[in-house]
Amino acid sequence: MFGTSGVRGPVGEAVTAGLALDVGRALATDGAETVVVGRDARDSGPMLSRALTAGLTECGADAVDVGVEATPTVARAVARTDADAGVVVTASHNPAPDNGLKLWTASGRAFEEERNERIAAIVASESFEFAGHDAIGKRRDAEAATDGDARRSHERALRESVAITEEISVVVDLGNGVGRVTADALHAAGCDVETLNAQRDGRFPGRPSEPTAANCETACEVVAATDADLGVVHDGDADRMMAIDERGRFVAGDALLALFARHEAEPGDRVAVPVDTSLLVADALAAVDAAVTYTPVGDAYVAAEAAKPGVAFGGEPSGAWIWPDRTPCPDGPLAACVLTALVGAEGSLAALVDDLPEYPIRRDSVRTDSKRAIVNRVAALADEAFDDVSTLDGIRAETDAGWFLVRASGTEPLVRITAEARDEDDATDLFERARDLIDRAAADHD
Repeated sequence: MFGTSGVRGPVGEAVTAGLALDVGRALATDGAETVVVGRDARDSGPMLSRALTAGLTECGADAVDVGVEATPTVARAVARTDADAGVVVTASHNPAPDNGLKLWTASGRAFEEERNERIAAIVASESFEFAGHDAIGKRRDAEAATDGDARRSHERALRESVAITEEISVVVDLGNGVGRVTADALHAAGCDVETLNAQRDGRFPGRPSEPTAANCETACEVVAATDADLGVVHDGDADRMMAIDERGRFVAGDALLALFARHEAEPGDRVAVPVDTSLLVADALAAVDAAVTYTPVGDAYVAAEAAKPGVAFGGEPSGAWIWPDRTPCPDGPLAACVLTALVGAEGSLAALVDDLPEYPIRRDSVRTDSKRAIVNRVAALADEAFDDVSTLDGIRAETDAGWFLVRASGTEPLVRITAEARDEDDATDLFERARDLIDRAAADHD
């Protein structure tokens, strides 16, 4: 039921009011007495939020409703209200027909796999513990339950934790989502802020929700045509943040991860990154006597690793950034403020990016109905052929020249191949060796 980022899928198919009702029931049955509830701007959000709240209160939990807010805003509100858990009704960067449910612990971190499985088991068995008529939970607005609304609290936390000392001009593309707190915090810090797609609209008419280079061409053009020092772009629920330099170039996720990692890490520190992260990050950290620690793909795994001692930062090239000493959840508005402060201190995002090396990378996919069996066989073959093999998430083999990753797609009948090295010939060689292992595994399976 739960993927790496909660429940997510098409409304009326994978995600229904009945499912939201049962998840609410399960959370309360599992012991949550107070649950913070928020949602993004999708049209299906009110329906799902009401169903979720009904399930919570039916089984005796109180629901604190923060309304339509960014996912990191809601996650931060869980700890601020001393709640036991939180739920955001969101499909994050997915298209408008989708929605979902993402669950948060009392500390504001995504539910770990074990707790998700526990909730799923309660839902599957329908082993709900319903409250009697005199013990039904109550729904409360967040402002009535706390000392102010969640967005103002989030904005205040951003201004207190990030010092922006230079006058910076920033284009903020909200993608018709709920990340207004970014523009508010930057404006309050003295930045010159121009917004794009700032009207909340869960149909995402301005651009698709996912902040990719292809989807953010208009924002790139605006940054290039103005005196802006940088641009920042969010997905629909603002847990992700990507960037545009002052020349109007979309900054690759691995480059942004390398910049953040190098900025945050001190000698001896580790930075949590998924197994498909570029060598660029490891090399940038090695230059400051720090190192990467790899996780499975998914921001929940990165967040769990970032919570461990000695880990200064965690990030995914897709745009999820985690500062464990400030908040345990991916926080796109925080990332926007940190990057703005970094550009103010260094002078040019383009110069920072150009200072990073570029490594050749190869990607492809093999369509198969036996992806798990083939990946399992590749693991055995790779173990025989390579000295440094990890099966943390797929098969990652490392050599002195580079690495390759063979991994089953989580959503499609595909085996994905990624290979990277510091020069073209080595990248091609590693890719071909990975492809050969898949061909051999497929032949063995047949």
